[in-house]
Amino acid sequence: MPGLYLHIPFCKQACHYCDFHFSTSMGLKGQFVEALIKEMALRRTYLPDPSALLETIYFGGGTPSLLTAEELTQIFDAIQTNFEVSPQAEITLEANPDDLTADKLAVLAASPVNRLSIGLQSFHEPHLRLMNRAHSALESSQAVRRAQAAGFENISVDLIYGVPAAGHGIWEEDLGQLFDLRVPHVSAYALTIEPDTAFGRRLKKGTFVAPPEEFVAQQFEILLTQLRAHGYEQYEISNFCQPGRESRHNSNYWRGVPYLGLGPSAHSFDGRSRQYAVANNPQYVAAVLERGEVPATTEVLSPLDQANEYLLTTLRTSRGCDLRHLRDALGLNLLADRTEYLGSLLTQGMATLTDDTLRLTDAGKLLADHITLELFAEAPSAVSA
Repeated sequence: MPGLYLHIPFCKQACHYCDFHFSTSMGLKGQFVEALIKEMALRRTYLPDPSALLETIYFGGGTPSLLTAEELTQIFDAIQTNFEVSPQAEITLEANPDDLTADKLAVLAASPVNRLSIGLQSFHEPHLRLMNRAHSALESSQAVRRAQAAGFENISVDLIYGVPAAGHGIWEEDLGQLFDLRVPHVSAYALTIEPDTAFGRRLKKGTFVAPPEEFVAQQFEILLTQLRAHGYEQYEISNFCQPGRESRHNSNYWRGVPYLGLGPSAHSFDGRSRQYAVANNPQYVAAVLERGEVPATTEVLSPLDQANEYLLTTLRTSRGCDLRHLRDALGLNLLADRTEYLGSLLTQGMATLTDDTLRLTDAGKLLADHITLELFAEAPSAVSA
């Protein structure tokens, strides 16, 4: 069933690793909410079946926890006006720990939000300062406990590994504090240095040194070992949960379920094409409010694009890539075209192949991007009848 994504493009300050679209200026926040609500009306028929119930709603950013009670109410009223929402919908809001005061949590608990995704990133104060996070190490754990006390049981937390350090002790301590919190879902990402970020610019100047790939790989392996020992399942390369506690919204992305994205820089997918909204707050607000237009670019997906996307998303998941579906529905016959490469993956212990379903092993997950590129580098061959 379809989902709704809302991009809230405002942050208190810029984290040094972040290359998502956001602004630290709140001057347009009120007009943005007005534009977001108007965009809902403009795009209410975007999804293939506009009458289908929304099964997931996701507030991402940016920092959605910067929304006020009044702004949240306005947005939810507009969602109810323009869409049919399932009574069992998963409704997630990303939040920073410093925003989760008792008052803010009371506002969120009184709203339709039923799942929080809290961006902890670390429990280690020097690492938080290095990344230019707005919260303290103490607030990392306090925010989760406050959320639990406010009635939120469905909580996900974000952690970042591969932060430069003398050894793995800090990462192991971070994981220990995570387990003490007993949250059902964890998203863990390797620190990635993107060019147009503070870290990227410092790397270019030589004032920041990224850790060796081997160091990052070792921390990933520690992550896998520790989370499994505490009962978490890795259902996607960066996502772990207690049994049955997957993110329904993100899982639908990886399954190719259509979704509507609202707000500047948001992406949408209708099953055949993608849309990309302009990543500029003033341009977005002006286009929607003044001209009644959504400033977005549409990309129609070719059969090869669809096959490549299926490979890219499914290989990251524990479900794996159904090679028969890839052949019969999308026209890419890897079993015939890439027999030798698939064989090498199996021989090297990078993947398993069971009932024509290709899954990456732990070793393969470390090279997931490389393996995926190798597999969809070839043009699809015709499939004989």
